[in-house]
Amino acid sequence: MKKIGFLSFGHWSASRQSAARSARDVLQQSIELAVAAEELGADGAYFRVHHFAQQLASPFPLLAAVGARTSRIEIGTAVIDMRYENPFYMLEDSGAADLISNGRLQLGISRGSPEQVIEGWRHFGYAPPEGGTDADMGRRHAEVFLELLKGEGFARPNPRPMFPNPPGLLRLEPHSQGLRDRVWWGSASNATAEWAAQHAMNLQSSTLKADESGEAFHVQQARQIRVFRQAWKDAGHSREPRVSVSRSIFALMNDLDRAYFGRDQSSDQIGVIDNMRAVFGRSYAAEPDVLIEELRADEAIAEADTLLLTVPNTLGVEYNAHVIESILTHVAPALGWR
Repeated sequence: MKKIGFLSFGHWSASRQSAARSARDVLQQSIELAVAAEELGADGAYFRVHHFAQQLASPFPLLAAVGARTSRIEIGTAVIDMRYENPFYMLEDSGAADLISNGRLQLGISRGSPEQVIEGWRHFGYAPPEGGTDADMGRRHAEVFLELLKGEGFARPNPRPMFPNPPGLLRLEPHSQGLRDRVWWGSASNATAEWAAQHAMNLQSSTLKADESGEAFHVQQARQIRVFRQAWKDAGHSREPRVSVSRSIFALMNDLDRAYFGRDQSSDQIGVIDNMRAVFGRSYAAEPDVLIEELRADEAIAEADTLLLTVPNTLGVEYNAHVIESILTHVAPALGWR
């Protein structure tokens, strides 16, 4: 295990039990948690993107703010729904956020997940091509974005511009050199993991995937990672890819931890999501010595180089920093971290 970060969905709720009761709370607390995680030695601060929900949505202002307040920690998304994105405007936003952070952006994208509303991407002005699906549209937006990230000129300059132009065709600015190698694809199946490798994207695999064999979740996810790595090798890419997996992991260190998560021991679950039979991975909650043994048996964690800890952000910055510190201090070293 090379890197460990956190992943926040950025929920807020007006409930008295919630420490994040508004969008402002979530945004400000997300920045503070990233600062705290960097101070604790964590490697990454990642954020989920959902539209039409009381959760984090527009990632780039948040990523830029985190980049300005931190100096070392990776900042990223897991994932941005590309069905909603204008690849050209996204290129400018991501380039700016990456430059503000001095090249620490790790940009997780995907074709998207089940939505809060019916065909929400239509409200953003997008529709699938004739005969295509919304998934096709998301992948096409991703392909356009990847092409733009090369930084090559494509637009004819105005012969009477407001400002002097450099010679040749123009590209979008700001361009961030190296960001292309830090794009990840969120994959739920073996086939899309292979597609991601063919397009030279790193792989993000979450706590669910298509149930393609009936085996335990971590066994199927480990196979997905191996399919990805083989496809990467077959494609002949020159660099080594990265792979992340997400897990809900809680070290029970005190009575409060036990009150929150002491009964959270779970097993894999089978369900249907977007008309796909899916297997949902278990959560882990135990004393550190027990956690270490359980996590050592997780084949997908062993295959990945990056572990993202999903955090219960509505419990507040202080408690989530404790959750992260407990794993980094009492569990991660035994798994080979650092």
